[in-house]
Amino acid sequence: MKFRTRRIILCSLASLAGAWLFGGVTYAGAGQESTSYGPAPQSTLTETRKDYSDKVAAEYNYRFGKDKPFIPGNAKIEGEGFVQPGAFPNATYCAHCHQEAYHQWRQALHSNSFRTPFYRTSVNILIKTRGIEFSRHCDSCHNPIAVLSGGLTQKSLVDRKFDQDGLTCATCHSIQSLQSTNGNGGFVMGIPSVMVDEKGNRIPGEVPYDEIMKHTDRHSKAVMKDFYRTPEFCSACHKANLPAPLNDYKFLRAFTAYDEWQNSKFSQRNPLTFYQGDFTTCQGCHMTRSPNALPDYGAKNGTFASHRWLAGNTAVPFYYGFDEQLQKTIDFLRSGKYLNVDIFAIKKSGDDKMIAPLGSVPFQLEPNNVIEAFVVIQNKNIGHSLIPEVRDLYEGWVEFEVKDSNGRKLYHSGFIKPDGMLDERAHSFTNRPVDADGEFVDNHRVFAIHSVAYDNTVQAGRSTLVRYQFRLPADVKGPIEITARVNYRHLRQSYLNNVFGKDHPLYPLVELASRTRVLNIGDNQPVQADSHDNPDWMRWNNLGIGFLDQLQYVDAVDAFNEVVKLRPDYADGYTNIALTEIQWEKYDSARLSIQKALALSPTSARTLYYSALLERRAGHSDAELADLLEVVRQYPQSRDARRELGITYYQRDENQHAMEQFEALQAIDPDDVAAHYNLAILYRRAGMKDKAAEQQAMFTTKKFDPGSPTYSLSFLRRHPEISIESIPWHMHTDASDQAKESHLGAQ
Repeated sequence: MKFRTRRIILCSLASLAGAWLFGGVTYAGAGQESTSYGPAPQSTLTETRKDYSDKVAAEYNYRFGKDKPFIPGNAKIEGEGFVQPGAFPNATYCAHCHQEAYHQWRQALHSNSFRTPFYRTSVNILIKTRGIEFSRHCDSCHNPIAVLSGGLTQKSLVDRKFDQDGLTCATCHSIQSLQSTNGNGGFVMGIPSVMVDEKGNRIPGEVPYDEIMKHTDRHSKAVMKDFYRTPEFCSACHKANLPAPLNDYKFLRAFTAYDEWQNSKFSQRNPLTFYQGDFTTCQGCHMTRSPNALPDYGAKNGTFASHRWLAGNTAVPFYYGFDEQLQKTIDFLRSGKYLNVDIFAIKKSGDDKMIAPLGSVPFQLEPNNVIEAFVVIQNKNIGHSLIPEVRDLYEGWVEFEVKDSNGRKLYHSGFIKPDGMLDERAHSFTNRPVDADGEFVDNHRVFAIHSVAYDNTVQAGRSTLVRYQFRLPADVKGPIEITARVNYRHLRQSYLNNVFGKDHPLYPLVELASRTRVLNIGDNQPVQADSHDNPDWMRWNNLGIGFLDQLQYVDAVDAFNEVVKLRPDYADGYTNIALTEIQWEKYDSARLSIQKALALSPTSARTLYYSALLERRAGHSDAELADLLEVVRQYPQSRDARRELGITYYQRDENQHAMEQFEALQAIDPDDVAAHYNLAILYRRAGMKDKAAEQQAMFTTKKFDPGSPTYSLSFLRRHPEISIESIPWHMHTDASDQAKESHLGAQ
C-alpha cells in the first residue's frame, strides 16, 4: 500500500476484545484498549476476530440453533462468527470530515434508535418476558452492533457503550449486500472499512485523515454502494414481520412501508394505482438535498443529502430537547404536500340527494336541519400509508368541528381530553393488535400478537370517506363554520403514560392538513375554489375510491360516472367503474366499461389487467394471456400481474411458465402466500421435492389463521367504540353522550 504504516502489536487481551486501531484513534471491544497503530495483516485480523468470536461463543445462548446465531432477526455479518464491537469506528471519527452529517445524525432517530425510553420500554418487556436472546429480532435494526458482536446473550462479555449511538455511520455504510426485501434487518454487514487499497480490498478500521484526503476515490468505494440510494436498502429495516421463533405461533406481517411504496405511484412498478406520478424513492422524500451549514466533504455544490431522515417522529427530539430537529420535523409534516382534506358534500335529513361538490352547487340550509357531512381524506403524495409502520403506537386522526357565528361549538369529534387522551370515538388511523385472549397488546409487546381487531389506514394514492352527522340549533342565525383536520401525535397518550406515568408534558400535536367551509343559513351559492382544492373531477374520483373501499358499490359507480361526465376523455374513469363492477360481480356491465376505457387508451396496463380478469371469467384463455403478458411487459415488477399471469399459465397446464412467474413474484415479495402455495405444487410436480417442502413450510406458517378472527371478535365485543370504527361505512354522530364529551373537551 502507498501510505505509511506501523506494525501493529496486539496483546492477548486486546485480541480477544477485538481492538481495531487506525489513524491514532483507539476503539476496542469489550472495554479493552490497545496502544498500537496501523492496519494489521489480514491473517492477523482474521485470527483476532476468531479469538474474539470463540470467546463469545463459549457463553453464547444459541437458542435457535448453532447455525442461526442472530435469529429471530435477519441481520448477518460477512465471515464466520461474531465481530468485535470495536471494529465499528465511532461517529466522532467520521465527524472530523463530515460535520454536517454528524450534526444532523446526532439529532436524528437513527442515532437514537436504541437508547430512547420509548424503544427501551418495549424491548425490555420482551427481554424480561422471554429472554434477551429474543431481542435480536428488534435490535437487528435498532442496535445491530449489539447483535453482530454477540452482546445479546446472558453473561455477555460485551461492553455496551455503543448503545448510546444506535445506528452509526459505520453500521449503515458497512452494509455490503441485501438478503431480500423481507426486512427485520435483512442485510449483510461487512467488516467496517473507510478505505480500500490499490486493488480494491477493504482495509478494516480507521485510517489517518490525511490518507483519506489523498485517496478520496478509495474512501468512497469503501463507504458507498449504489444500492444505498434504492428503496430496497431502506426495506432492510423499514419492513418487518413477526416470525414463529419470536412468538411461538406463526409468521405475521408487522409493518410494510417498503411494500406500500412499491404499490404506490412513486415506484412506477404497479399499474393499478388510481393516479400516476414521477418516480421517487424513499431517499427522495426523506433525504432531500439542502444547503449545508457546517463543513462537509460529502456536500456537492453546497448542498448535502439530509441525514436527519425527516419523517413523523416528534417524540424523540422533544424528549431530548433537539429543538432544531423537532422544528424541522414539524415543518416537514406541515408542508401541505402530502394530504388533501375535502369537505366534499352534505345531506339534509329526509333528503337522499347529496349536495355535492360543496362550493360548486347552490343549496339551502335552515335551522333544525340534521346534516350529514362527507369528508374525504386523500393520501395524495405520501409514498406509504397514513399512518405507516407501528401505527398501534402513533396517533393520527380526524378532528371535525362545527361552530356558529359566535364561535359556539355545535359539534366536535376528535378532541383531546383534559388528561391528554384522545376522544375514543374519533376517526383514527390506527390499529388494535390483540393476543390469544382478545386483549389489546399494549406497550408494543409484538411477541404476544395473534390478530389485529381493527386496522384503519389510508394507503398511498387512495382516499377514505369519513361521515359526520349533527343538528343545526333552532336558534342558529349567522353562517356556520365547518372544519376538518387531520392531526398527528407521536406517540399515543396511553403509551406515553405507560413509559413515564401520567405526570409528563403533553407531547407535540401536529396538524397535517385541514379544510374549512362556511355554510350560510338560507341561500348558498357556488364559491371560488381554494388554491389547495382538487378540481371537481378529482374530488368525485376520490369520493368514488372512498365508497369503493367501504364496499358501497352503487355509490362508487355513481361517483365515477360523475368523473367521466366531467372528463369524458379520462380512460381511468371508465376503468374505475369496471373495477367497482367486477367487485360487485356485474361482469357484463364491467366489460362495457373496459371497452370504453380501451377505446380511449388501448395500451393502458391498468385497463388490460382488469380486462384479463374478465376474459378469464368468460373462459377466453388466449385473450387473458395476451392481456397479462402486455401488462408484465410494461410493468415487470408488478406483483399483481405476475401473480395473475402465474395463475393463467397454471390453469393452462404450462407448468414451467407458471413456475417462472411465481418465482418472479417471490423475488418481488418474498412473503407472497400465493407464490408459496403454487410453487409447492409446481416444484412437487417437477420432482423438486426439497424445494417443494420448503415452499410448503413457508405457506403453512404464513397463511391466514382461520381461528384468528375469534381473538378479534372477543376484543370488539368489549370495546363498542372500536367495534363501531371497524365498520367501514360508520357514522360519527352528535348523540347526547358524545355531545357531553364534546363539551368537556372544549373546557
